[in-house]
Amino acid sequence: MKIGMNMFLWTTHVGREHEALLRDIKATGFDGVEVPVFEGSNDHYKELARMLDDIGLERTAVAAMGDPSMNLIGDATARAGGVDFMHTALDRTHALGATLICGPLHSTLGHFSGEGPNAEEFARSAESQRLIGDHAAGLGITVALEALNRFECYLLNTMDGLAAHLEQIDHPNIRAMYDTFHANIEETDPIGALTRNAGCVAHIHISENDRGVPGRGNIPWRETYAAIAAIGYDGWLTIESFGRGLPDLAAATKVWRDFAESPEAVYRDGYRHISTSLKQA
Repeated sequence: MKIGMNMFLWTTHVGREHEALLRDIKATGFDGVEVPVFEGSNDHYKELARMLDDIGLERTAVAAMGDPSMNLIGDATARAGGVDFMHTALDRTHALGATLICGPLHSTLGHFSGEGPNAEEFARSAESQRLIGDHAAGLGITVALEALNRFECYLLNTMDGLAAHLEQIDHPNIRAMYDTFHANIEETDPIGALTRNAGCVAHIHISENDRGVPGRGNIPWRETYAAIAAIGYDGWLTIESFGRGLPDLAAATKVWRDFAESPEAVYRDGYRHISTSLKQA
């Protein structure tokens, strides 16, 4: 397995100015970082890839859609906008040298209809995801869709629901991500949700129940790592935590307070938590 650190804790646009931080993340022991691909040219991500190669960090990519005009379950115009956004995000991911992009890449973050998803929205989603999957396949990239809690989206909230929708999509490049934070909110049995759906899980986010330092909260970590080992998962375990430094992201993720004494505590203590827990598992 590989241990990663999501860069959302500091930025939504990683650049040369983050080199010192990235070097410290590498020195801590991480195998790689998760890079947001919301903006910037392909050349920017190629340059970033060269810097990460020099540091010795591998990478995955992450994105989300917060604009209702880019909604993969909306009307035809919104769906076209969402597919275009995803094609661009995939091109950036490829330029970055990553082979996986994750996130709530199925519907608009924080946008609600006032009721639950309907059959037409699932059909629209499946059509959109197949178009995205074809583009991803051409670039050798896996898209790991994330089930989010009900307060952030309404289309996919549980792993069972996500797995069922993946069967409907039926594309080898569209798979699932398991996130401990969201599972802690939505699943009656977070461990069972992972083990039942192990066959479709391509990525895992390690996130404490308060989005703070992994290992300090109430996620059932011992059971979680035992399950990860039992299912034979051999992909990324990536820490995802948020802070207040980025107002737009803080608003989207409902972050109103600090969850740790420092960002360094999140990634340094978080890394020790993961590495120690894996040895115990």
